[in-house]
Amino acid sequence: MKIGIEGQRLFREKKHGMDMVALELIRNLQEIDHENEYVIFVKPDTDDNVLKQTANFKIVKLKGGFYPLWEQFSLPRAARKEGCEILHCTSNTAPVNTRIPLVVTLHDIIYMESSYLKILKGSGTMYQKVGNIYRRLVIPRIVKMSNKIITVSHFEKNRIAQFFGIEGDNRLTAVYNGVSEHFKPVKDKTELQRVKTKYNLPEQYFFFLGNTDPKKNTKGTLKAFSDFIQQTGTEYKLVMLDYDRDELEKLLDEIGDKTLIDRIVLTGYVVNTDLPSIYCQCEVFLYPSLRESFGIPMLEAMACGVPVITSNTSSMPEVAGSAALIIDPYKPEQITNALIQITNNLTLKKQLIEKGLQQSAKFFWKAMANDVLEIYHDILTKK
Repeated sequence: MKIGIEGQRLFREKKHGMDMVALELIRNLQEIDHENEYVIFVKPDTDDNVLKQTANFKIVKLKGGFYPLWEQFSLPRAARKEGCEILHCTSNTAPVNTRIPLVVTLHDIIYMESSYLKILKGSGTMYQKVGNIYRRLVIPRIVKMSNKIITVSHFEKNRIAQFFGIEGDNRLTAVYNGVSEHFKPVKDKTELQRVKTKYNLPEQYFFFLGNTDPKKNTKGTLKAFSDFIQQTGTEYKLVMLDYDRDELEKLLDEIGDKTLIDRIVLTGYVVNTDLPSIYCQCEVFLYPSLRESFGIPMLEAMACGVPVITSNTSSMPEVAGSAALIIDPYKPEQITNALIQITNNLTLKKQLIEKGLQQSAKFFWKAMANDVLEIYHDILTKK
């Protein structure tokens, strides 16, 4: 069979969550499936060495303007031209007019939920807002027409089923994400120092993957860190990725602690292969999101031997199990208390590290790729 996979953003330099999931899916399918033919549809960009063609994997670079035009017109036309028998769209949306059997990965439907939109009002970037509007327009149609809907946790599966009224619909299935193999404890002191120097990492720090999306709870995390510093008087700093300094200063003004700027290190964008060395040198990884469909960074931190603080909401307890300190993300004081517990209690810290290593080992990309491959076979046998 010939399977088309949408990987529109795979060649862009700054890849994020959904891009990495699609990339790992394709890489692992290349390892396990040497029989079926694949066509990977990407948009031309600078990082075109992350994925290579093989005997049964063809890469097609498609131009076609900004994302909705590319997805709604260029992609289905190219999939028909290539003779694809299945089209798998990997990133929360899909073309609404395609005659090819459709698999769509809905990582989440946060953008459909009124509670999230209330949080988003007045915040978030214009890009995020426009993207959410586009998804709200197309996803209800996609859900009706898809042959298979993949999501990434049982929590999100239940949310999708309830929201669209498709409880018991066997088209909807949960397939867990994995942890990439390079996320592990880093022992090479030269490599640790290289990354430390490259990103100007401090001696003692907590690590937080905050961004401008309100669900990441950046404001609450900053408030918790500010209170931690005031209560303990310690020298810890907070390392944050790819965050705008002006936006950060606005949040610090809102929480009433402008001086905290001296305790925060903004690294800019971090190459994925450098992340393990950042995880491994931090004291605690903070993941107190308001809403997540899965939470890969939690598992990455655990796999690197780092204690994790995460939330009691959405999918995070499902993924973290008993391997993290679970807090209410709407209560910054609970984040503060969790930081104090870990930094003051070496036994607790060691327990969290050990449990985290065990928990992260349960999630691997090859299992995900095998599950998706079974879905492809199932669709074609029912045609």
